[in-house]
Amino acid sequence: MSFITSLIEIFSGLIADSGILLFFDGDGYKYIIMIAVALFFMYLAIVKKYEPLLLLPIAFGMLLANLPGAGLMNAPEGGENGGLLWYIYQGDALGLFPPLIFLGVGVMTDFGPLIANPKSLILGAAAQLGIFIAFLGALALGMTPEEAASIGIIGGADGPTAIFTTTKLAPHILSTVAVAAYSYMALIPIIQPPIMKLLTTKKERAVKMEQLRPVSKTEKIIFPIMVSIVVILILPSTASLIGMLMLGNLLKVCGVTEKIATHASEALMYILSLFIGISVGATTNAATFLTVDTLKVLVLGLGAFMVSTAGGVLLGKLMCRLSGWKINPLIGAAGVSAVPMAARVAQNVGKEENPSNYLLMHAMGPNVAGVIGSAVASGIFIYLFG
Repeated sequence: MSFITSLIEIFSGLIADSGILLFFDGDGYKYIIMIAVALFFMYLAIVKKYEPLLLLPIAFGMLLANLPGAGLMNAPEGGENGGLLWYIYQGDALGLFPPLIFLGVGVMTDFGPLIANPKSLILGAAAQLGIFIAFLGALALGMTPEEAASIGIIGGADGPTAIFTTTKLAPHILSTVAVAAYSYMALIPIIQPPIMKLLTTKKERAVKMEQLRPVSKTEKIIFPIMVSIVVILILPSTASLIGMLMLGNLLKVCGVTEKIATHASEALMYILSLFIGISVGATTNAATFLTVDTLKVLVLGLGAFMVSTAGGVLLGKLMCRLSGWKINPLIGAAGVSAVPMAARVAQNVGKEENPSNYLLMHAMGPNVAGVIGSAVASGIFIYLFG
């Protein structure tokens, strides 16, 4: 009998120390909601294949953070070590991961279309409209300038820049901003096409653009060097992002650092994407995430992203008419800085109307301009409020 009693006590202790009972304690239902959201994101990543390299780590980090009692995001306390994901998250909190991601993005980026067609820089700038609209909207809702700036950057559809800006200005809302930025990036194939089709006619979407001029190797080498000098001298606060972006691109185009460029664009990017994704997802703890303020950030972020898409498309329409129907307005939507996702969406929507159309390289011009534009917007906000 004593053996049975001991066995019952052991099992009772296991249940008492497990996270299961926490589901039924106070706000435990919030954990269930967040787990359901995490499973939905996994479905989108695995079954629907919506940017799985981003969405799957975010979703699994969200799942781990909302399993009560796991403590993977616990900070060190009383001489005890913190949770595994808390240490990984410090790469976000200290501003280390975003610039390193930009290094890899630089290697993967071809500035040739932007050099060949400098007008696409204007489209990239127009697609940052949502950043400033969301900034004003957040101020109107009573948020501080630092919070408003961090939320506005979501409109650039650039997760690393959003994280970098928020760590500098409003680290207390980093989890919400990061999740919103990366989630909307992953959902670009869903969010952008309806806006693009609503704002353009069938004739405009079918416009076929002429092939871009060849860009010399010398031009490609000079470009990242000159952009670094000019932008960082004007806005020193952009040095971390612009500097790493342009260094990565120079490693790619100079022709003497192929092995470094290969590792930076493959192994480094995969590792950093995994770490950022899982740590960003892990910040979405139900106790702090399911609030009215979080809802405000998510709505403002989505609005910023939609306005940025619309801003690029509308300027593209204007340029289409001014150029005598030589510019397809769809490439304006690629002005958000999600490289190359937004450019691929522009290509796919254009091809629906004209199967012989090839807009990808034309869309890459505004797309890479958007990367620079969002980094500059971040630098402006950090200069003003940091």
